[in-house]
Amino acid sequence: MKFTSTVIAFALAAAGTSDAFAPAVRSVPTFSSTTSLDASAGGRQPIMAGNWKMNPGTEQDAIDLSQALTKLLGDETCPIDDENPLCTEVVVFPPHPFIAKVGEEVADAGITIGAQSIYFEDKGAYTGSVSASMVLSLGCEYVLCGHSERRTLFDDDDQAINRKVLKVLTSGMKPILCIGESKAEYDLHIKNEVCAMQLSKDLANVTKEQMKDVVIAYEPVWAIGTGLVCAAEDANETHAFLRTILARMYDDDVAQETRIQYGGSVTPDSVDELMSMPEIDGCLVGGASLDAEKFGRIINFKTE
Repeated sequence: MKFTSTVIAFALAAAGTSDAFAPAVRSVPTFSSTTSLDASAGGRQPIMAGNWKMNPGTEQDAIDLSQALTKLLGDETCPIDDENPLCTEVVVFPPHPFIAKVGEEVADAGITIGAQSIYFEDKGAYTGSVSASMVLSLGCEYVLCGHSERRTLFDDDDQAINRKVLKVLTSGMKPILCIGESKAEYDLHIKNEVCAMQLSKDLANVTKEQMKDVVIAYEPVWAIGTGLVCAAEDANETHAFLRTILARMYDDDVAQETRIQYGGSVTPDSVDELMSMPEIDGCLVGGASLDAEKFGRIINFKTE
């Protein structure tokens, strides 16, 4: 499936305006769990992911963290498994130098390993970059694409993010595509328009068949590492809206089956409420994933 300006126009129409960035547009549609697609119909497996970012400081620290985490997993934690589709999948994203060692430590516990980023070229004179084949050879199954820190600090634009998503998929791995609005965009009430645009551009040329391997992570940029909190109900509403965009881009089956995580200062104190929301399928965790006790509590969330 190829996406053109027509698809983006549909996305913006769903967001409630034909002019996505007009400050005068203050109203955005609301989507409650009663009006969204039926989450249970999709049978979506929960997925908890820990993004270690540029932490910890040494390989031994990474090994120690991995070993501590494996001792805290509950019986409901498992790798993706067709025989038990509703157990919780756990993924960790260590820095590139630690991927192999961390992978060895967590493999027997059923934790999946991922890479924080790749470059979309196969090989060449790209100093400081790593290719998809490199991280795949280390055992990675997932790659983060479009994280806000890559967008803002390293100038990854939607075209580059789209090329990464496509490269990850064609390499046999699974992208976790991160999208989300800035504080300024949130204050202008254009959250939905921004997320719809990112989703449409970053998934360009991704086929319906490939979408089974795509995870979306909604991360309001203003809530990442700031202490500011996005209420669980608001996050759920945004996830429901994203499913309407996926339904327009693909169909209702894709919209129901695609897993959508929430990310943004997730803590042991907030995870249970977040995971009780019908449209939230997991969390992408930053700082708390560097503390085994905290991340263990997040993984072993309770919804009752």
